[in-house]
Amino acid sequence: MSGRGFKRFLLKLTVTSIALLVVVKICPWAEVHDPVALLVTALLLGIFNSILRPLLILLTLPINIVTFGLFIFVINGLILYIIARLVPGFELASIWAAILTSMLVSLTAGIINWLIKDDRPKHYAY
Repeated sequence: MSGRGFKRFLLKLTVTSIALLVVVKICPWAEVHDPVALLVTALLLGIFNSILRPLLILLTLPINIVTFGLFIFVINGLILYIIARLVPGFELASIWAAILTSMLVSLTAGIINWLIKDDRPKHYAY
């Protein structure tokens, strides 16, 4: 992994961790017991979203088309629920709590990314 790719990975991991922390502090149905569980959850969320999520979206394509893409919220919640079952120290009350939590984490991460957006012009080599 190049230095630039590693920095991008660390930035995404940090943003996801902060978003998870904010949502867990606000929502009574989600708990994280220690910082290690928070980082492991954020790391697994990144890994699962890059590997498992595209496969699940492809497999549920007909349902996604019928629901105009809203079923993706269920897929995201399912992934977060699986992670909550795998990571000791990260707990969610139910699958519905996982779906709502995943929506809030996505919204919070989007806001954080918007706040730290780099407005410098991009220079591309052609």
